[in-house]
Amino acid sequence: MKALVIDDERLARKELISLLNDYPKIEIVGEAINADDAQEKIAELKPELLFLDIQMPGRNGFELLESLDVVPKVIFTTAYDEYALKAFEVNALDYLLKPIRRERLDECIDKVVEEENAEKPEPPSPEYKLRLSDRVFVKDGDKCWFVRLSEVRLFESDGNYIKVYFDRFKPMIHKSLNALDKKLDDRSFFRASRKHIVNLSWVESIEPWFNGGLLVKMKGGDKVEVSRRQASKFKDMMSL
Repeated sequence: MKALVIDDERLARKELISLLNDYPKIEIVGEAINADDAQEKIAELKPELLFLDIQMPGRNGFELLESLDVVPKVIFTTAYDEYALKAFEVNALDYLLKPIRRERLDECIDKVVEEENAEKPEPPSPEYKLRLSDRVFVKDGDKCWFVRLSEVRLFESDGNYIKVYFDRFKPMIHKSLNALDKKLDDRSFFRASRKHIVNLSWVESIEPWFNGGLLVKMKGGDKVEVSRRQASKFKDMMSL
């Protein structure tokens, strides 16, 4: 797996890279000194795994993840217990407390390899789009999640924010629904109206609604109106 090491301390980067050189399944493709540097290198090098320091000057590790459309697998590295606990709560792949112990690193790499072997790659879309297998990072206040798009049943516009429906959560992210719609794979997601984008795999039932529209019931109980303008296109996509 291609890995990028992100840490503002040069010594910490070199020490971790030296340890990782003993793991043939991990290929270090670069290192970054802060969030801005990391964002450029993630776009350029397309790593599959990040070793990410949380506390850095400027934007921290969480803020970096918020700025990414697609989030690689992440192992947080930190000198602070409270950050490690928070990282663990957001279901990151794992976290390492500094100074990093080899036995803990062994556990992390085993977990990385195990998860990588368990995943089935999705075929790419004809043009680059966010796929169901992609992960996004969602932060709302002090709570953070890594969420696969396959787990998101619904996006709902709320002013300058989007409400993301997954599991029992509905956190808000500061993004535009129009901008998100352009990035999502339209084989998997459908723009039901000005206010909603639905994950087609979460559609449970469809019934006629007012003015030629449709009412869609999602698995989980949410109900979404499909506008009259979008109804015929939706029927075609669902083979109705």
